[in-house]
Parts: sequence; structure tokens; C-alpha cells
Amino acid sequence: MKKFPTLKTERLILRPFSLDDAKQVQHLAGDAAIAAMTLMIPHPYEDGVAEEWIKSHEKKFQEGSEIDFAITHKAEDYLIGAIGISSIDQKFEKAEIGYWIGKPFWNKGFCTEAVKAVLQYSFEKLKLNKVYAHHFIDNPSSGKVMKKAGMKEEGMLRQNVKKGEKYIDTPLYGILRSEFMNR
Repeated sequence: MKKFPTLKTERLILRPFSLDDAKQVQHLAGDAAIAAMTLMIPHPYEDGVAEEWIKSHEKKFQEGSEIDFAITHKAEDYLIGAIGISSIDQKFEKAEIGYWIGKPFWNKGFCTEAVKAVLQYSFEKLKLNKVYAHHFIDNPSSGKVMKKAGMKEEGMLRQNVKKGEKYIDTPLYGILRSEFMNR
């Protein structure tokens, strides 16, 4: 059985979620602004949804398909958000990164710091060659995070996702191991 990693940065600890995090996940992710900018987060965020999501993490990690980290404040140990690596494809050595940050923690650099740590883990430990991400066109802040982490815009996926009844374009970003390591 593989041991779930914990990543540390200057201000953050990225660790596995525990069921003790569920209420805070529900509170932070339940904000309508978070749900509006993500595909998988429901609104309203019903009781029990966070617990089921957290319970799914270990199986996906052991299968090697996904790793979901709780983003926590290093000094004060409170939950800030979530970041994950999904669609891990060892054959083609690539994966997708996704994240959300609780609204009280926006514009403080936490997301960029977490993305850089997960990219480093992806390239050094998972030995991936490429990590990619996309964001809703009406969430340019997420694109700024990707750029600050060294990712490059690769194109636009037109009407790539459907949220409610609306089709949404998603800019696609990517970074190669060689680009990240040579920064």
C-alpha cells in the first residue's frame, strides 16, 4: 500500500484530507462563487457530500489515478482549499491539475504556492513529462495562477464543458518537466 504524500511550502502544508475536514470543506466549497467557477462542486453543497468526496480519495490514490490534497495554513493549521492531480496517465506521463481556494483566502498567493508544490511533486516524484490545466473563460484569476506557476497557454477548448444549461469555453494551459526544472 502506497503512503499518501505530504508537501510543505513556505506557508502551506498540502496533506491528505480527513473526515475532520468535511465541515470546513462544505463551508468553503459551498460558497456560490466557488461552485460557479468549478465543474464538479455543487451548489448548494448538501450535508454528506464532503464526507463522500473525502472517502473516495484513498482508493483513487492507491489506483494511481488521482491525488487530492487539502491546502492548509502551515502556522495556524486551517483549511484554505483543495488541489489535486487527476487523469494521471503513466503511459503518456501526463496529468491534469485542478484546485479551488476558499473565498476568504483569495488574492493572497496561496493557490500559486500550492500549484508550484504540486507541479514539483508531479515532475520529481511521479516522473511526469507534462501537467495541464484549464479554467472557465470567465475566471481569468485561475489563468493568472497558472501563468505565475510557469504554465503556458496552449489554446482554447471551445464549449468544452457544460455547467447547468451553459456551454463554457476553457483556456488550456500546460507545462513540461523540462520547462519547470529549468526555471
